[in-house]
Amino acid sequence: MKISHRALIRLIAVFKFFKTAVLLVVGAGILRLMHGNAASVLAHWAGMLRVDPGDRTLDHLLRKAASLPPDKFKELGFGSFAYAALFLTEGIGLWLLKRWAEWFTVVITSSLIPFEVYEIHHRPTILKIVALLLNVAVVAYLVLRIRTESPGHSTKA
Repeated sequence: MKISHRALIRLIAVFKFFKTAVLLVVGAGILRLMHGNAASVLAHWAGMLRVDPGDRTLDHLLRKAASLPPDKFKELGFGSFAYAALFLTEGIGLWLLKRWAEWFTVVITSSLIPFEVYEIHHRPTILKIVALLLNVAVVAYLVLRIRTESPGHSTKA
């Protein structure tokens, strides 16, 4: 079964919409943390998610959250919303099959890859590796598509 370019572009758009939703939830959660005891709220969430209370990573996260000033939570929350806006712009443009969105996605996604590699180098997880591989595949596909398709050719193929 051959998948069309339109379907692949829309699949990438859905991936961008998913990232937008995650960042909106994370941003809202971070902003809620600045109004209370961040460590106790995170400990409560960890309990609800059945994370091992003796986990070293959780302990490190709780200590770090307890030491952050409220302004830092504000910066992190709004930073999350800014990235969500970028991903939403990419997703909408790709869903509408706009050529500018393909270029925009290549630039934004490829500019974030070094940060993903850095994160994997320092704290590797399967989720980070999968996200990196997906982002590399998206960039590679879009670059190939942009290079092989003439500018006057419709993106609705």
